[in-house]
Amino acid sequence: MVTPKLSVMNQLAVAGNRGEGVRSDCYVELEPASKGGIEIRLQSRVESMFGKQIREQVAIVLKELGIGHARVQIEDSGALPFVIAARLEAAAAMLKQAIHPSLPELIPSNRLETSRERFRFSRLYLPGNTPSLMLNAGIHGPDGIILDLEDSVAPDKKAEARILVRNALRQVDFYGAERMVRINQLPAGLKDLEEIVPHYVHLILIPKCEHGSEVKQVEEYVTSLLAVAGQKRQIYLMPIVESALGIENAYQIATSSELMVGMAIGLEDYTADLGVKRTTGGDESLYARTRLVNACKAAGIQPIDSVFSDIDDMDALLTNAKRSRAIGFEGMGCIHPRQIRVIHEGFCPDQEEIERANRIVEAFREAESRGLGVTTLGSKMIDPPVVRRAERTLQAASQYHKSGS
Repeated sequence: MVTPKLSVMNQLAVAGNRGEGVRSDCYVELEPASKGGIEIRLQSRVESMFGKQIREQVAIVLKELGIGHARVQIEDSGALPFVIAARLEAAAAMLKQAIHPSLPELIPSNRLETSRERFRFSRLYLPGNTPSLMLNAGIHGPDGIILDLEDSVAPDKKAEARILVRNALRQVDFYGAERMVRINQLPAGLKDLEEIVPHYVHLILIPKCEHGSEVKQVEEYVTSLLAVAGQKRQIYLMPIVESALGIENAYQIATSSELMVGMAIGLEDYTADLGVKRTTGGDESLYARTRLVNACKAAGIQPIDSVFSDIDDMDALLTNAKRSRAIGFEGMGCIHPRQIRVIHEGFCPDQEEIERANRIVEAFREAESRGLGVTTLGSKMIDPPVVRRAERTLQAASQYHKSGS
């Protein structure tokens, strides 16, 4: 795949992707003119069916951007309208020609909010500048979809990725998955927030977090951006700890904001920071993972494990997910849709746990009916915290068995 560098030399800006293997995207060259209106040269594999609509959209978007005279060349590989609009706006922004953003319509399902307590067993990472991977990601059933603006996006493509992610938040059907965005490491990530906060993102991941003050900085900026947008809703936060210093500050980070719902660990960067090799067994990161779990449990938020990088070894992934759950994690990241089902299997309660949870809930309800606040099951005392854990187990089992995971 060829990804040309953004350029404004000779007042020509380019954005998007072209080349062999590129799908659902387009490549745009935009050259401003002093007169002559909008001149459009289009090369598209679907020109006979949609060429007229594409040209009409280009003219409308440029008008919305405040551009009345320009020469535009587009190489289309099946891009949807929100992608074309994003590429045009990115090119116009490079030329400092964009006066107003060109926002696609917000689909009704993307107005739906999330909840603090929802399960986050699986979170699927998607590169923020690759629209083809975004379009149907939700049908695989992940708990969350992460549109990534950080490591998966080349430095010279980050500005246009922000616009594409913003448009995706408004137009892509996520099929009920939580809408997440991983911003860039601060301070660059603050610029990302300006693009995504007003557009119904559910959760923001803060990478390479080492101090609670970084979380507070994001929280304060998110709050101010929501106020400017006139929106009264909550956007949740999930820092990613990826260094030895971050691990040592885990509890401070975990308790730094009331908007925190979880904290994740990034083991590729963490093991690099230690100067050791990451292994499948994970002995080299056990201290860090257990410390992060303990900090999250003490703070009342969800601990989330790192991604498993071998997308072909499903047996090792399942073993890793079960081991992760056994030490207290409540989910993990994934980098390929085929990993989602296996992760759900690893984190979903087994039949023995389900049966025990049912017995706990039934025993406690019977005790309540007799005016008792605690009871016993066998030799174990059953009190409200134990019951809440049992109910959570049953909720997880119901959700994932119902979805076929």
